[in-house]
Amino acid sequence: MSRTLEEVQATIQIAKLKENDLQNTIHCLTFGESVSSGDYFLMELDDTLCKHIEAGKSLVIRGDQDERAVLCSEDKTYDLKIADTSNLLLLVPGCLTPDQLTTDNQASSQLVHAQIWGFSNSYWELRKRHPKLKKLKKLLMENPYEGPVISGQEDVTDGKYTMGDLLERIQASVEELEAQLQTIHACEVNGYWRLLDFDYEMKLLGHITQLVDSESWSFSKVPLSVSLEELGRLEPQEMIEHSLNCYGRRYTDNDEVFFALNEDMVCRATAQMLLQNAVKFNLAEFQEVWQQSVPEGMGTRLDQLKSLALVDRSSKPETISLLRVEDLPEDTLERFTHLFTMREKWTEEDITPYIQDLCGEKQTTGALLTKYARLSTQNGIKVFNSRRPVAT
Repeated sequence: MSRTLEEVQATIQIAKLKENDLQNTIHCLTFGESVSSGDYFLMELDDTLCKHIEAGKSLVIRGDQDERAVLCSEDKTYDLKIADTSNLLLLVPGCLTPDQLTTDNQASSQLVHAQIWGFSNSYWELRKRHPKLKKLKKLLMENPYEGPVISGQEDVTDGKYTMGDLLERIQASVEELEAQLQTIHACEVNGYWRLLDFDYEMKLLGHITQLVDSESWSFSKVPLSVSLEELGRLEPQEMIEHSLNCYGRRYTDNDEVFFALNEDMVCRATAQMLLQNAVKFNLAEFQEVWQQSVPEGMGTRLDQLKSLALVDRSSKPETISLLRVEDLPEDTLERFTHLFTMREKWTEEDITPYIQDLCGEKQTTGALLTKYARLSTQNGIKVFNSRRPVAT
């Protein structure tokens, strides 16, 4: 039963409160019919996400049954965490906060009746996080693209995913997912996103570098139209252009499209091809074979292999082995545990490429090492050992 203004003023006097210390607009709250704590979930949003919602855009909760749910906007991913509160939170549509009350509203005491639509003693907290992208490559490797289907063969659709399928399975925003697809050199074929089989990817790159050599072109000026015309007899033109996009920079000169091949990326891919079938490689021998394997005119350097290969200078002879950062655990503690299981002591130079992707916007690799590793000195060289993470 709703209260009258006189009843409210009498209650204020009984509570020994001064009416002049209170807002003149008084909200009288009543519960709606069949209201329960499970009707609504509350979520705390920062200014950016509030403006996102107010602009009519949506937020999406993503995650499989065996995963902790995350919230995604168009370009960011957030962890969802339940925060309990000792105060009961009421959902009251139309209720005005003190800063929304105008002078006219407060000229004299007035009673406003408002109905409670829901209540809760907890809410969702959001914390920005890195997208969970490791599963993307795993899904796309179920059916890697090895070239066009040969006449007479059936085109299998199992293990193929559209962008919509991937958004249902991958815990990332649309922009983060699109960026990762580009990073791993995936391409869209007949509406499905496919990851090229690495041997096929290297085959395409080999065709391009051989054409550059035979035509005596500069690696910084590879014409698209001629490349498609010459190599289209060997592979689909869209695959040739995709390879140029992956390993080069597109630009236009006098209305003609050219590509400048990226020397570091070509050398890096060649190194991966050499290392993928060997557990360890003699470093000196590898460097010699590597330089002989890249196109003439390109130079190889070990710094091209950061986050791809690991050099062991403590072994005799020195060795190098394949270690891709994308194959390591996404969780920070699991990543450090894995790295220190592989190698007891790390120099900062060696470990940095394998933890750099774990850093947040305002976090450095130094801060991560302080928390998850212990600094010591060995033969005058600073090295990091395993340690239990310190509390934050």
